[in-house]
Amino acid sequence: MAKILVADDEELIRKLIGDCLSKSGHTVFEAADGEQALKIFDSEPDLDLAMLDIMMPEIDGWQVCRKIRETSGMPVMLVSARSQDFDQIMGFESGADDYVTKPFSLAVLTRRVETLLQRGAVQLPKNNGLNEGDIKIKNLLIKTDAHEVYLDDELIVLTNKEFSILYKLCKHPGRVYSRGKLLDEIWGVDYAGDTRTVDSHVARIRTKLGEWADKSIVTVYGTGYKINKN
Repeated sequence: MAKILVADDEELIRKLIGDCLSKSGHTVFEAADGEQALKIFDSEPDLDLAMLDIMMPEIDGWQVCRKIRETSGMPVMLVSARSQDFDQIMGFESGADDYVTKPFSLAVLTRRVETLLQRGAVQLPKNNGLNEGDIKIKNLLIKTDAHEVYLDDELIVLTNKEFSILYKLCKHPGRVYSRGKLLDEIWGVDYAGDTRTVDSHVARIRTKLGEWADKSIVTVYGTGYKINKN
């Protein structure tokens, strides 16, 4: 089963979540603040998922999420009493894959954890050969089944949302995807955020892919994005 980091400054919340996940067979590492959460992240390189409260002492959940995203594409769920659109947008712009507001149902929370684990629990491919379903554009290779991206044979760490955007654009090069369509298809039609969330994710993809993105990811002003295959 999975190794999960649960970071929250409220001991009762940590215990409730931890006990629930432990009963499902997972190993839980608890942190009472953001600094402790990062220490656990550094000492446990095979963590499968992080659940972070936003308003924690020392370092808040947004900052912890950003630090994790510098080196890891593992699923990150933010759990917070802050339910405003701004807070959720900030969460996704920090690199989170999901955002859950308190109070929450433990049953629903557990199901969302399992869904994120299914998306994120992938093994690195043994080689970078092209398999059925993989996509190669110039020197970029998308390993579809492995949910991994390689640039010049170097593994590029993307979040689930970043991978989904890049995969969708590269699967249909030349096709323009509006920001609204990407938001609906990747975040879901019930997502309450706005299209700036898509822009921030594309900006992070551009940063990670550098020159390849500069030449291949085209902004169609007033509409959205497309991939230039030439």
